[in-house]
Amino acid sequence: MVVAATKYVDLRDMEVLVRAGVEVVGENRAQDLERKHAEYGDAFRWHFIGHLQSNKVKAVNRMCELVHSLDSESAARRLSVPALVEVNLSGERSKSGIAPEDLPRFLELSSGVRGLMTMPPETNDPEASRPYFRRLRELAEQHGLHELSMGTSQDYRVAAEEGATLIRVGSILYRE
Repeated sequence: MVVAATKYVDLRDMEVLVRAGVEVVGENRAQDLERKHAEYGDAFRWHFIGHLQSNKVKAVNRMCELVHSLDSESAARRLSVPALVEVNLSGERSKSGIAPEDLPRFLELSSGVRGLMTMPPETNDPEASRPYFRRLRELAEQHGLHELSMGTSQDYRVAAEEGATLIRVGSILYRE
């Protein structure tokens, strides 16, 4: 499934997505989600794809059908919609997500987890993302999880080849 990432889409430009027949959108920020959902709530199926803070879970529960970025126990305790656990496979401190070795314990504490998500290091070479996508697929298989959110506009083809069930694309949709 393709998720149209709307992080950089202005509220007034969401109508273009409606007319284009986009069904699923993913928002990165809870405050933007609230504004866009208030205007276009029934036009899309809503996913939350950004870092989920515990104090934003209530809004996400109300508006979204899936969270791609669960990585804290406090958010997991408050979340009532299905989620994907974000795994930081690159070990980059600038990225959210739990460490792969913490995944078994995190899964024991969290109900409603359908799968996993990752963000590989930024690169201009989509093939450089392949080992991260492959590792995420392997982790999902080890834990009996079936959903994989991986891949963006720059590396979605590689992500699909490695088993992505959800691909988050933005810039490739909005180039002029």
